[in-house]
Amino acid sequence: MQTAIQTFRHVNYLWDEPKAAAFGDDQIALFLYRSNLLGADLRITNYGGGNTSCKTTETDPLTGEPAEVMWVKGSGGDIGTLTRKGIAGLYVEKLHQLKNCYRGLEFEDEIVGLQLHCLHDLDSAAPSIDTPLHGLLPFRHIDHLHPDALIAVAAAMDSRAITQEIWGGTMGWVPWQRPGFDLGLQLEKCLAENPGIRGIVLGGHGLFTWGDTSHECYLNSLEAIEQASIFIEKRLEKTRPVFGGAKMQSLDSEGRKKQAAQIAPILRGLCSSNSQTLKSSNPRKIGHFTDAPAVLEFINSNDLARLAPLGTSCPDHFLRTKIQPLVLELEPDAQISEISKISEISKISEISKISEISKISEISKISEILAPQFEQYRAEYAAYYDTCKHPNSPAMRDPNPVVILYPGVGMFTFAKDKQTARVAAEFYVNAINVMRGAEAISQYMALPRQEAFDIEYWLLEEAKLQRMPKPKPLSGKVALVTGSGGGIGLATVKKLATEGACVVLNDVDEQRLADAEVEILKSFGKDSVAAVPLNVTNSRSIAEAFEVACLAFGGVDIVVNNAGISISKPLAEHTVADWDKLYDILVKGQFLVSQAGVEVMRKQGFGGDIVNIVSKNAVVAGPNNAGYGSAKAAQAHLTRLLAAELGTDKIRVNMVNPDAVIAGSNIWSGGWAEGRAKAYGVSVEELPAYYAKRTLLGEVILPEDIANAVFAFVGGLLGKSTGNALNVDGGVAVGFLR
Repeated sequence: MQTAIQTFRHVNYLWDEPKAAAFGDDQIALFLYRSNLLGADLRITNYGGGNTSCKTTETDPLTGEPAEVMWVKGSGGDIGTLTRKGIAGLYVEKLHQLKNCYRGLEFEDEIVGLQLHCLHDLDSAAPSIDTPLHGLLPFRHIDHLHPDALIAVAAAMDSRAITQEIWGGTMGWVPWQRPGFDLGLQLEKCLAENPGIRGIVLGGHGLFTWGDTSHECYLNSLEAIEQASIFIEKRLEKTRPVFGGAKMQSLDSEGRKKQAAQIAPILRGLCSSNSQTLKSSNPRKIGHFTDAPAVLEFINSNDLARLAPLGTSCPDHFLRTKIQPLVLELEPDAQISEISKISEISKISEISKISEISKISEISKISEILAPQFEQYRAEYAAYYDTCKHPNSPAMRDPNPVVILYPGVGMFTFAKDKQTARVAAEFYVNAINVMRGAEAISQYMALPRQEAFDIEYWLLEEAKLQRMPKPKPLSGKVALVTGSGGGIGLATVKKLATEGACVVLNDVDEQRLADAEVEILKSFGKDSVAAVPLNVTNSRSIAEAFEVACLAFGGVDIVVNNAGISISKPLAEHTVADWDKLYDILVKGQFLVSQAGVEVMRKQGFGGDIVNIVSKNAVVAGPNNAGYGSAKAAQAHLTRLLAAELGTDKIRVNMVNPDAVIAGSNIWSGGWAEGRAKAYGVSVEELPAYYAKRTLLGEVILPEDIANAVFAFVGGLLGKSTGNALNVDGGVAVGFLR
């Protein structure tokens, strides 16, 4: 089958002929190249969705004879990032021999285990449930994709007739059936009854296409998607308005972001409560927000109330988004006038006043409105489970929503980590596109509830969940570390991210912040970090930083007050400006950032941690240190005061007292080194050795040592400790707390 290259408007043609030519006749490399190109376009298939394959002739190591081997994406993989390690290699003849073992739909799961007996490559990834769908078709290269346009056709009420209208007799069609060996038999039968077809539409599910070469298969897939997209586009032009037209208008862009940032912690708290996940050691969820145009068009429409409860159609969609979303019954501008005042006010007394108004009017009032809506969602999910469950069904999972639609504002998704939450949002955007297309060409049809349940609680899916690695200690938590562009702050961010936290990187020095962001992104990826400039002496800057945290991750669990400065001068040389600068950054900054962090933590309702990076100088009196030492003492006592006040909120407040942390420190690169050297009668070059020599352990203190101390407080082992100080100074006897 020859396919002509054409200009595509609805998908991206990404094939690079010179790059492909460099693979020569390596069909596996070309198959992986094709897979990665297809996975790069979310309109074609989403993360983890779809699968691809190719067939080659290999030598059977036992007989020395040539044998046909199929290479296919393994279980749990993603075609966009697929590599040689993520595929399975199986003998095609043995896959066909599974027909001799197949005992019918009731025993279909047995085939998954038997597929292991078909392996040619003993280093294969685990073969997925879709393996027979590729193995029972004869083509060299096969794509199974979930394009929005094709699922719109597959999920339309008269899908078969529409398939015929678009492609005539060149495209086969099979009705909805759960993926498995029997569906592979149905594809084989469809091809036998319709020789010469270019592909098969799976009712409610997706698309199968093929070709004799990888490039031919790629083009066939793109052309099929393009043709369906053009058909839908023409129908949309005739069926405006989409989704029955707009029922309401959105807030403006800035208003949406502010409202989303203010309500996200409340939603996060509700999503993490009254749930099965509370039985685990870390029930908190990470959030994601989007107000993309497709989302706003749907959530503001007249048809939202009809379509949202139907749920999604494609199994890949609802496995990640749950059976249906929760649509909030809440005015889009609820309480926003009071909330937004906080970022405009700089006086501490006025901030306190507005903060109290916000706490009383926003948290309690909005929670009273929303809590019953979450309770109803959980009850409906439990009823769905009870109605559809089988005697051997796994126990009911978390009944809270994954997708939350807020008309006039946008869409929130909450899951165990940022990537899962983000991917759920991407899948629901796909589902919106599917509903949009299906409604334009016919009428959208979701999967029947029982069919949906049988996939959601499929024993094979449960087994996959049970194989998931144990979460890290800080998985599901969000940390904001001030002054995290370098030194102790950056080391703390790295430690918390390594232990599973999402981190909000910030610094007053924007170049330092940008450099740190590049480093953290390289090490931990985009789903682990958000970055924002932050001046801890400016209440508006602080409010904006917490807005970024709430928009990026849904809230904050850990606040580390690390931003600092040092000035070492004799009393006679110490100016009022020096004094004010020290107290503004160290004391006022710690106060303002803690106040903003506590507001978010109270909205969430499940406590949190504040860790203040103080100093040995909070305890030890020394020369030339009146301003810095007294400011550090104020930080230490503020730690104790907040611990006493916030205990009823389950917010722990502790401090770490470092000494002489030199590496990467802005303090060290300033005038502090000269001042301390002068005070101790040594040269600047001699200071590191001087500091280490005076300790009981004789150790140089590194930023990583302080980061480890922070983790000791927030990592779970000290969950019942507050108001404490942990010295990390190598052992300075005069600094012992008493």
